[in-house]
Amino acid sequence: MTLPPLPIDAALPDLLPALAERGRAVLQAPPGAGKTTRVPLALLGQPWLGGGKVVMLEPRRIAARAAAGHMASLLGETVGDTVGYRIRMDRRVGPKTRIEVVTEGILTRMLQDDPALEGIGAVIFDEFHERSLNADLGLALALETAALREDLRLLVMSATLDGGPVARLMGDAPIVTSEGRAFPVETHHRPPRAAEPIEDAVARAVRDALAEESGSLLVFLPGAREIRRVQAKLAGLGDGVIVAPLYGDLPAAAQDQAIRPAPAGTRKVVLATNIAETSLTIEGVRVVIDSGLARAPRFDPRTGMSRLETVTIARAAADQRRGRAGRTGPGVCWRLWARAGEGAMAPFDPPEILVADLAPLALELALWGGDDLAWLDPPPAAALAQARALLADLGAIDAAEGLQIRPTAHGKAMARLPLHPRLAHMVLRARAEGVGGAAAELAAILEGRRPSSETDLRASIEALRGHSRGGDRGDPAVARLREAARDIARRFDLGTGGGPEDAGALLALAYPDRVAKRRPGGRGSFLLANGRGAALREGDPLAGADYLAVAETDDAGREARILAAAPLDEAALEAVLGDRIAMVDSVAWDAAEQTVAARRQRRLGALVLADAALPNPNPAAVTAALLEGVRRFGLAALPWRDAAVALRQRVGFARALEGDAWPDWSDSALTETLEDWLGPHLAGMRRRADLDRLDLAQILAAALGWERQRALEALAPPAIPIPSGRRAAIDYADPAQPVLAVKLQEMFGQAETPRVGNGRVPVAIHLLSPAGRPLQVTRDLAGFWAGSYAEVRRDMRGRYPRHPWPDDPLAAPATARAKPRGT
Repeated sequence: MTLPPLPIDAALPDLLPALAERGRAVLQAPPGAGKTTRVPLALLGQPWLGGGKVVMLEPRRIAARAAAGHMASLLGETVGDTVGYRIRMDRRVGPKTRIEVVTEGILTRMLQDDPALEGIGAVIFDEFHERSLNADLGLALALETAALREDLRLLVMSATLDGGPVARLMGDAPIVTSEGRAFPVETHHRPPRAAEPIEDAVARAVRDALAEESGSLLVFLPGAREIRRVQAKLAGLGDGVIVAPLYGDLPAAAQDQAIRPAPAGTRKVVLATNIAETSLTIEGVRVVIDSGLARAPRFDPRTGMSRLETVTIARAAADQRRGRAGRTGPGVCWRLWARAGEGAMAPFDPPEILVADLAPLALELALWGGDDLAWLDPPPAAALAQARALLADLGAIDAAEGLQIRPTAHGKAMARLPLHPRLAHMVLRARAEGVGGAAAELAAILEGRRPSSETDLRASIEALRGHSRGGDRGDPAVARLREAARDIARRFDLGTGGGPEDAGALLALAYPDRVAKRRPGGRGSFLLANGRGAALREGDPLAGADYLAVAETDDAGREARILAAAPLDEAALEAVLGDRIAMVDSVAWDAAEQTVAARRQRRLGALVLADAALPNPNPAAVTAALLEGVRRFGLAALPWRDAAVALRQRVGFARALEGDAWPDWSDSALTETLEDWLGPHLAGMRRRADLDRLDLAQILAAALGWERQRALEALAPPAIPIPSGRRAAIDYADPAQPVLAVKLQEMFGQAETPRVGNGRVPVAIHLLSPAGRPLQVTRDLAGFWAGSYAEVRRDMRGRYPRHPWPDDPLAAPATARAKPRGT
């Protein structure tokens, strides 16, 4: 068999011995080198392979089919002879098949079914730079198998990935590099006009490129929606131009049409998603128009939700796209962004394992028996924990045997279905309830493209069945979904039962955490069982539903936007999720009513299905709720009368003087210890207004205890005797400096400054005028009498002639009274 020469041929003399001697290798080869189709064929003749098979993992279905088809044509055979493929809902293998191109978790399934991979001599991971979740998991599992089977060869192939880390992961596997064949590609930047939609910019660029350049065009757009819009805008280009869409949900025949060369005398415009970035060579393409955008799933462990985001591609992806123009000859790439923006582009796309919903991975790890695997990037702990919580909630795993996570019988059955665990759980439960046909249709819709634009998924089921609400039996995409649903139902014996009216109950099985209840007083505003808020677009017919089962949301904003759902009545909710509904007695602080609310509620997660007053709530629970209310509105709202404030200040002074021998009665400390000092005094209270009855001075004194109260009297007396004969209050507001505020005449005859703190702390005396206005502040009373008193006397005796201003204040009697009139 003589094959046409390709650049990869130069690398085979190094690659084949490396696999023979070391059993593992990393092949770095740029796009167009021929690695995808030439390397598997080269392995067939190797002595170490014997009669074993070569299995090659492709991350995309269309690439798997194309690679198998091209290899078969090189051998002069049809697919299913020496070369075959297995992808979801399609397989072409036969008894003579030696090379199988597989995708979509099929390698994982092969490893789970037979960890030894009997009969398989080599496993190739193609386009590993895409870092799909299945590829990372497949490599991790294959490395475990290879540790037990020295004769199993492992080969990782990539166009742009740095081979060093993956080579180290594979035990310092040799790295073989192919120079490839790259024709020159001119690059031009043509950013959209201001505020121009990307579809308009792309359509304009296509028309310009058809006028300015020769050859066929490959146009990269973020998703199928944009492809359909651009296709509509390009209507009327003429008979000489064929516009062909290319995305994952297209039927195989339509995908093949996009890949085939344009008929003689015509040009082709292929409108593609990022599935055309790698592996595929579309003959005749010499112009690439790149929007610079892609649609990527992002999972948020905080909410447990995934959403598709339109993101700017990485530089590596942009280079891959650009290279499509130089596969078969010199080409041109038009980039629809400014050159200056390339500096902000990420170098590589993040590995899927770091941003994806890990529920499928977590189920596979449970089946494998652990996650202590060799990862290029280990799964994030938060996302993996979220995934395992979901699986436990669905009854797929448990940890009954010690700490080892084990799959249940239900989980093992779920893993056999080529569906997300949520949908697999739904389908299995639906089969038992006799509505498996509707479940299969719903699963196909949720994993593909909805055939109806309505939020209500009942419309999509009706469209799938060809009814009037949006259905179209002539739509190839609808036909493909219909076939997918039939395949799911046939392969797993689901029957044909159920209809659109069962959609809400079925979705509740798959998404119990996203059952939603309409908020009081608002149309279209809902609360999900997981506690998130969600809303429908204005005017959506589902806005008046009391309950929804939500399948898809756009969780980008503060409140999620509901994109796909179905109505759910209470009877259906009880029937499918009755085991999750709990009777909850709730005693909590109601901030709006400023009281303790005691309720008995039937709840599904955060949703309250029924609510009634709770008779005779536990007194301790009432007290705890009232204390929570105090924490919320703050200590300042308690009735702090003068006696309580003064007691706190005196204790604060004592603590400043003697440290931890005295309690901390700061706001923060009292808030932290409410249960200890305030809780015992709240019996019979429920409302904030009830707190006004509290005597906080008495409560704090009781908390202090009798012995400490006596000690406090000596250390920080509330008042001290002064020469005028009365007891004057001490102000301890500043614990570093107590204050005695008295009229100057009341201190006549006293030379020594009064002290507190058992004689250790002199008070600051605020000497006041007869009208109570400050005259002098002193901590040295004797010094005041001997010094500045004379000046004060001179200024004040004319102003207050009826009050004594003696020459010798130490010899004068102290008084708080004025002189009698006429004296």
